[in-house]
Parts: sequence; structure tokens; C-alpha cells
Amino acid sequence: MKHLTIMLKPASSLCNLRCKYCFYADITSLREVSSFGVMKESAMTAVMDHIFIDLDDGDYLTLSFQGGEPMLAGLPFYRNLVQYIAGKKRNIHINYTLQTNGILLDDDWCKFLAKYGFLIGISLDILPESHDAVRVDTAGQGTYEQVLRSISLLKKYHIEHNVLCTLTRQTARHPAKVWAQIKKLDLSYIQFTPCLGDLNSPGSSAYALTPERFFHFYSDLFDLWYRDFATGNYRSIKLFDDLLQLLAKGLVTSCGISGYCQPQIVVEADGSAYPCDFYCLDQFRLGSLVSDSLRTIYEKSAVSPCKVRDLLPELCSACQYRKFCGGGCKRMQRETACMPGDTFCGYQAFLDHALRPLMQIAAGIPG
Repeated sequence: MKHLTIMLKPASSLCNLRCKYCFYADITSLREVSSFGVMKESAMTAVMDHIFIDLDDGDYLTLSFQGGEPMLAGLPFYRNLVQYIAGKKRNIHINYTLQTNGILLDDDWCKFLAKYGFLIGISLDILPESHDAVRVDTAGQGTYEQVLRSISLLKKYHIEHNVLCTLTRQTARHPAKVWAQIKKLDLSYIQFTPCLGDLNSPGSSAYALTPERFFHFYSDLFDLWYRDFATGNYRSIKLFDDLLQLLAKGLVTSCGISGYCQPQIVVEADGSAYPCDFYCLDQFRLGSLVSDSLRTIYEKSAVSPCKVRDLLPELCSACQYRKFCGGGCKRMQRETACMPGDTFCGYQAFLDHALRPLMQIAAGIPG
């Protein structure tokens, strides 16, 4: 029985926002073709055919739609896709997820998403001043209130969702304000994604997180989270949940958290396949799921140069968490952990602060 996750970018890098820190806009600017437009139906059916050929009855498949803004592919695209899959009449357990900026969500979209049980990740940078400074539309206007309305729609239709916050160095200065706003908005599931520096010029971003900011933010947030947790008021913070699963059951529930890349395939709108969302670059292209088998693509992904681990920083050699952490995600280590020559590791400092209470919680989680 296999559990596969395929990330699809049906609208490539197309987006109706102009977020100032978008890592995918940075990545695609380095490609010969920055956007492949909207996935054609012929490409969609060919990709699905090649995925399903290598699946057996009883397997689990998660199709994760991201972008750019994946809703720009249009509701008819998604209707055609789920109908095409249903027509295969296979005993495959299928889950759908979609990551969106929320601007296009309306009643028609929500009825569809609810019908097919989509899990939605919706981007909101928690604090209105942080969000509206960077998550702007094509006219340069903030989008915070629009996203709040979309979250209300998701709640109205009982669509399972989590909030995705890009953690900039600016937002990371205000953990108490962030936690208070999470509670005010009654958000239950939150994932903070470190804001990354540009791939080819990592020191040029005004928004990229730093290991120091990572440590101070997460340590203060953990204390606030733990205080509420101890009184029976639990909210899901992805990093804390990932660590608890790792401690309690040895489960790796987030790519890179233990220093290793998880098997994954990213499929662009033309069918091109890549080994990682952070490395959808020409030099890492694995082939095309329009013409190549899923098995072939996975075999190439496993040996992709982007997954080769660089030598770990000197700080890692004597770190008590080395086996536990493995250096973390190589694409995020500059923002969250440490680089060669550094004398401070944000992740190490956070674990020094939070690991003991996390272990106490994990001890009470059934195996």
C-alpha cells in the first residue's frame, strides 16, 4: 500500500497578487520560461493517466494544488479533473488539498470544495499591518480584509482549512501580538513558513527571516501556546505538532524537519516534473508526466542533485540534537538554523528552550 503526494501547479506561476516576498516568483524568474500558463485538459488527462498507471487498488493519493495562485486555472478545470479521476473507477483513496491566497473564493467555489472534501490552506499573515505591507494586489493595495471574508466563507461551508502565515523578520518581532490575533480571529490551525531569501542573492531580501528572529519568535510563541495548552485550550501550530509526532511516534510529518528530503514530485502546468517546490528550475527538471511514467520520475527525483546534502555547519558536529534534526531543510537553514561559519543556530536555541515540555506532552500521546 503506497501513500503518494503529488503537487500540481495548474496555473504555473500566474498570480493575481504581487506579494513582495514570493519565493516562487523568485524561482521562476531564474527559468527560461517563467510561466507555463494554465494547464491544458490534454496535459491534465495525460498526467493523471501516468499517475494512476503506477497505483494499485488500496493506495492513497494526495493531489496538492499550489501556485502561483492555483484557482486561476478556473473552476471548470477542477470539475473536469475530479470527474476524469472518478471515471477511472479505481479503488484509490484520494485526498485533495489546495493552497490559495483566497481572493477568488466565492460560494460556487466553496460548494465545489466542500463537495469533494478539499483541505484548504489559505494565506494570511495574521497581523493586518504585516499582511497589507507585503500581500498586495496588482494595484498595490492590501488584501487582509478580503482574506478574512474568504475565511468566513470557508467556515460557513464547513470546509476544513488551515492558515498559512509567511513568517517575515518584521512579523517575527511580535509573537505576543500574533498569538493575541490568532485567538481574536479564532484560528485553529496555523502553519508559519519561514520567509526565504532569494535563491541566488539570499542577503538581498528585506523580509527574509533570520535564525535569531526564528528563535525569539518561536520561543515566545511556545510559552504563550503552552500556557493555553496547559489549561485545555489547544490550537495547532504546525512546527509544534510536527515535533510532538516526531517525539511521540518517530513520525516525520514535515519535509526536512529531520534533515532529509521527503519523496515528492512537483508538476508544472506543462507537465514538467521537479523534485522540490524550492527547486522548480530548468537544471533540476526530471522529465514530464505527460510523457514519462511516475515510476521513472520518482527514480530520478531520489537522486536529484538538489537533494544532495551539503556538509553540515560546524555547530552541528557537537549539537545534542544532530540525530534529531540533521541540519533541517537545506533551503531553510539560512533563515532558521545556521550556515557554515555561524556561531548561533536558531533551531538549536529553540529546542533548548522548548524540548523538555514538548517531551512531557509527547509522553502522554498514545503510540
